[in-house]
Amino acid sequence: MSALFGSPADVGARLAETGYLADEAITTTVFLADALGKPLLVEGPAGVGKTELAKAVAAATGAELVRLQCYEGLDEPRALYEWNYKKQLLRIQAASAGTGEQGWDSLQTDIFTEEFLLERPLLAAIRRAEPTVLLIDETDKADIEVEGLLLEVLSDFQVTIPELGTVTAVRRPFVVLTSNAARELSEALKRRCLYLHLDYPAPEREREIVLARVPGIEAALAERIVDTVGTLRGLEIKKAPSIAETIDWAHTLLALGVTELDEAAVGRTLGVVLKHVSDQTRAVKELGLPDR
Repeated sequence: MSALFGSPADVGARLAETGYLADEAITTTVFLADALGKPLLVEGPAGVGKTELAKAVAAATGAELVRLQCYEGLDEPRALYEWNYKKQLLRIQAASAGTGEQGWDSLQTDIFTEEFLLERPLLAAIRRAEPTVLLIDETDKADIEVEGLLLEVLSDFQVTIPELGTVTAVRRPFVVLTSNAARELSEALKRRCLYLHLDYPAPEREREIVLARVPGIEAALAERIVDTVGTLRGLEIKKAPSIAETIDWAHTLLALGVTELDEAAVGRTLGVVLKHVSDQTRAVKELGLPDR
C-alpha cells in the first residue's frame, strides 16, 4: 500500500492547505493510521471537526471521499451491496417472452452478475483502485449488528458476494470512523482502529481557524467571537455551538458589516450559533442581553 503522507509534519502542512488546522495529536495519529494501514476512530462531541478531518484528508491527498452515513436501522444491503431486483425481474420477464436482445436466452438464468449489482459505500470503497478515503460517519448511531459487518470488512478489506466470489481491495482505502459517543462501540471494533479524541479547540486555536476560514475578518473581532462562543459552550444548553457555527457566525457578522460584537450584535445574530429557543433564552439571561 502506497502511503498518502510522508510524516506528521507533512500531514499538518497539507491539511492546513485545505483550511484544516491540526494539532500534533491529530497529525501524528493521521500519519500512523496511513503508515500502518489501520482505520482511524475519531470520537468526540458533535461539531468538533471529526467529519471535516476525513474531508480534509481526502482534499489534501486528492483522494475520492466515499461516505457511509450511519443511522438506526442501517442494514447490510444499504451499507455493502444489494441486487437490482426490479431489473432482474424485467430481464426474466423479457427472456421468458422471447423479446430479448441477441444472446438474451443464454443469460436468462444468470441474473446475479455485475450488471445487476448495486454497490453501496463499503463495497464501492473496497473496489476502487484509486486513492480513497472511506468515511463511516456517526458509527455510534448504527445498530450493533452493523459493527459486526464493519469488523468483517475492515479486518481483511475484502467482501464475499456468494454469487460472484470474494472481492479483495486492490488498494486499501484510508478509513475514518466517527462517533459522538452516544453509545459505547464494541471493544472488538476499537481494537482494529487507532483512536483519536477530539474536543473543542483551545481559544487560540479556534481563533486561528476563524482567521484562516474567514478571509477579511479582523483579528479583534475573531477573538471576541471565539470568547463569546466559549462562554456559550459553558452554559447548560441542549446543543453547544460547533466550530462550523463559530465560522458561520464570523461570516454572518462580516456580511452585516459588524466590526464589534456588542450586546446588540449578539442578540441580532444569536440564531446562527444557538438553534434551540430554550438555549437562546438561557443565553439572553446569562449574558445579560436585551430581551428579544
